[in-house]
Amino acid sequence: MKTPERYTVTAALPYANGPVHIGHLAGCYLPADIFVRFLRLQGSDVLFVCGSDEHGVPITLKARNEGISPQQVVDKYHHLMKDAFAEFGISFDIYSRTSAPVHHETARAFFLNLYEKGELTEQVSEQYFDEQEKTFLADRYIMGTCPNCGNENAYGDQCEKCGKSLSPSELINPRSKLSGMAPVKKETRHWYLPLDRYQNEWLGNWIDSQQQQWRPTVFGQCKSWLDQGLQARAITRDLEWGVKVPLKDAEGKVLYVWFDAPIGYISASREWAAQTGNDWKPYWEDQNTRLVHFIGKDNIVFHCIIFPAMLKAHGGFILPDHVPANEFLNLEGDKISTSRNWAVWLHEYLADFKGRKDELRYVLTSIAPETKDSDFSWKDYQARVNNELADILGNFVNRVMVLTHKYFAGKVPLAAFEPSPELEAISSRVYTEVPKMLLQYDFRQALVEVMNLARAGNKYLADKQPWKLDLEQNRETVAAIIACSIDVTAKLSVCLQPFLPDTAAKIQKMLQLEGRSQWDSLLTVHLPEGHQLGAPEILFKKIEDAAIEAQIQKLAESKNIAASSIAAIEPAKPPVSYDEFTKLDIRIGTIIAAEKVEKADKLLRLQIDTGLDQRTVVSGIAAYFKPEEIIGQQVCLLANLAPRKIRGIESQGMILMAENPDGTLYFVQPGSTVLNGSVVR
Repeated sequence: MKTPERYTVTAALPYANGPVHIGHLAGCYLPADIFVRFLRLQGSDVLFVCGSDEHGVPITLKARNEGISPQQVVDKYHHLMKDAFAEFGISFDIYSRTSAPVHHETARAFFLNLYEKGELTEQVSEQYFDEQEKTFLADRYIMGTCPNCGNENAYGDQCEKCGKSLSPSELINPRSKLSGMAPVKKETRHWYLPLDRYQNEWLGNWIDSQQQQWRPTVFGQCKSWLDQGLQARAITRDLEWGVKVPLKDAEGKVLYVWFDAPIGYISASREWAAQTGNDWKPYWEDQNTRLVHFIGKDNIVFHCIIFPAMLKAHGGFILPDHVPANEFLNLEGDKISTSRNWAVWLHEYLADFKGRKDELRYVLTSIAPETKDSDFSWKDYQARVNNELADILGNFVNRVMVLTHKYFAGKVPLAAFEPSPELEAISSRVYTEVPKMLLQYDFRQALVEVMNLARAGNKYLADKQPWKLDLEQNRETVAAIIACSIDVTAKLSVCLQPFLPDTAAKIQKMLQLEGRSQWDSLLTVHLPEGHQLGAPEILFKKIEDAAIEAQIQKLAESKNIAASSIAAIEPAKPPVSYDEFTKLDIRIGTIIAAEKVEKADKLLRLQIDTGLDQRTVVSGIAAYFKPEEIIGQQVCLLANLAPRKIRGIESQGMILMAENPDGTLYFVQPGSTVLNGSVVR
């Protein structure tokens, strides 16, 4: 099947607040890589782009919780993800990031294009405001009770328990995630993308035209949104972290992360062009180019409705040809959860299973959640590696190599032989049908077809049993069997390349066949008589029970830690009145001196500058902090606590500490340096 000459393939920008896990791989990055590797085998011109999504509320929340800057958070996870993808072999042409200058420049220019053409609407609306923190609250900063399922910890944009999309105004008893206080409504001004207008003008008809091409789950979700009637969507937010809105009267406003993030595909393409000396524009502006977005099902609305609307409104860009969104991958029968550490992290897999990248590629493709959720289990992983990769593919290739060396000094015995009709039929099917399946994004079945060739080759060799024939009496028969088997092995070295690239490369090295990187070489891969093969190499070692038990134990420990952490959290205390709370005078102070209290292992004597005075506080933190290391630290001090003597020292207040369930202590501190004496409200 002939493919178009040019493709732009994107994989969803992973959010830079945690590592990559196998759910991400199965849902998006592995199928994208298989598709791209196949297109390159077909001779297509492909640009494969991705990068870290580094803006948005979860980043700022993580930074706030860890006491570091948002940039420090994204730097950590960007490099962790980029290195893991590279080691795993995901063949991006560029892996960029949305904090890069080229992205800020591209996103601002995109916004200005829409603004200056009058595509955006401007609205003043009431949005939630945290009076204590003096800031407007983005959707993820607001929590409350879901009106659909009653979950008391739903976010302002979605309930993660029932999956319903929400707006902050729908939450029951909303509260600020920053202060815990009930927010108030306050007027603010933002710019909106008029999706309601686009739906009537062209967007609805365009999505209808995709019904036969897009997966039913993708089209169905889009139709659900359209049937409800699209609404104008704000594309700016009241935040400090993000791409600044490029207007003079937009101080303190940034582009909404789901407006800025997909532009990252374009900015990454521009970065690739600058690095390589290529022109990025044909990959985004030439109508003969096919744009394909690989995503998970939670990103469908953004890639099928919002981003196409943005591209069309901007003008000059192609629209998505296909959005093959996958369902979710579960782990050992349970939903993968970053917060519960219930995941198989890619960087940890690569460390624990060195040299076994293709095994994970094989298993994840075999269970890919293409039309429904699927489940990964370590026992199934072991069975597939041992029973399919090792016992079928690996066994076949090893037997062919060993027998060739044993009987014919490692040289191809015959150029002309009577091919097996069954093997020829299966080879022909792989050549014609696998491309169709891959271009229809049916990766699971395509891999089955390729493995059927390995199964047929393995069965052919087992049935013919050349090792039982007398070589002197049956040399021509043995030679024909071996030559036929070498032919299948060579074909496997080509058709395995999209799925198991390291394995395909090893086979080609053994066959001394490096460089066969075109799909059509399946038809012309026959090796000449006398061609010298390389040394045999074991393709797959079986996974031992101990390795699997170690992974299962690791998951069990994660579950136990999560459960014990929840159980160990102290229950909430009875409510107090607001008047009672206001009696507490909590101030910011700086530790200017610290020393151990004699004959008291747990106590430190602290001298604290409160901005109002300098006072002595005795604190039981000596087991966790060295005196010389905490001088200069700002702390929260309960300043109007009645003085009392501790070991003969009058303590004039109490510093506030956060205590983990395991008893470790941490200072409660402001996110940045403030004036001593500042009031904590």
